[in-house]
Amino acid sequence: MFTPQIGHFNELQILGENEFGLNLDGGEEFGSILLPKRYAPKVFETGERIRVFLYLDSDDRLIATTESPIATADEFAYLRVIDSTRSGSFLEWGLPKDLLLPFGEQPKRSRVGDHVVVYIYLDEISGRLVASAKLKKFVSEKPPPNFRAGMEVDIMPVEKTDIGIRSIVNDKYWGFLKGEIIENNFKFGLKQKGFISRITEENFLDLSFQPPGYTKVSGAAEKLLYSLITAEGGFLAVHDKSLPEEVRKVTGMSKKVFKQAVGKLYKEKKIQISDKGILLTSQSEGGTNGV
Repeated sequence: MFTPQIGHFNELQILGENEFGLNLDGGEEFGSILLPKRYAPKVFETGERIRVFLYLDSDDRLIATTESPIATADEFAYLRVIDSTRSGSFLEWGLPKDLLLPFGEQPKRSRVGDHVVVYIYLDEISGRLVASAKLKKFVSEKPPPNFRAGMEVDIMPVEKTDIGIRSIVNDKYWGFLKGEIIENNFKFGLKQKGFISRITEENFLDLSFQPPGYTKVSGAAEKLLYSLITAEGGFLAVHDKSLPEEVRKVTGMSKKVFKQAVGKLYKEKKIQISDKGILLTSQSEGGTNGV
């Protein structure tokens, strides 16, 4: 028999209407669940199903909503601390009732305004959704046997370490972004599609946002070519004699990578080089195909 899950989206049947909203079928365990009037559709039919998220409101009543939280139970999220009480910190997660991060679940005390990566779970004692910043309790060090190099995965960067950016893979496993990714633009706590670049002898995951076969030079050349196409006159006032700071300001890349990209584009006859900068050739003005 179907039992709705707190902290998740559920497809529940509409039983009827009352002055406060719609009554939804919560099965034998929960009975009738209220969908408040402000979330109820204007047009509906008794017996039809509606997709709702279930959680306990401020009075610890089970309630349904059609609003979507930033993350659901059993997921990681990067959330902002908006309040602090004796119980712990409260996080903004997209619903009227803020999410509690107990002090006992904080490796270090968070302050209002901070952003923290947390795991959301259903507390079995209180029945409430709570958060934990003690991530190691919920993440496995070793990947499953079906993981392989080149496989596409979800990557959430969590913290910077001496060996790379520690990241959560598929909401379950640890991995590390290394090498070129340190120079790229990414945000901690933002889940993105990426790839397993290598599985080490110790069975750890090396990760990349670039697909297999994608090289740093090719990516930089594509980026530089796009910058030229969109620049006024197809010209950028930087060259191999420019200061590293000038190169990074104009192109967003290190001088070493810039020079490699320039070399590739020049070899492919897509740019001209002068003592004033680099200029797009007429044959490259149509796009970036072939880079």
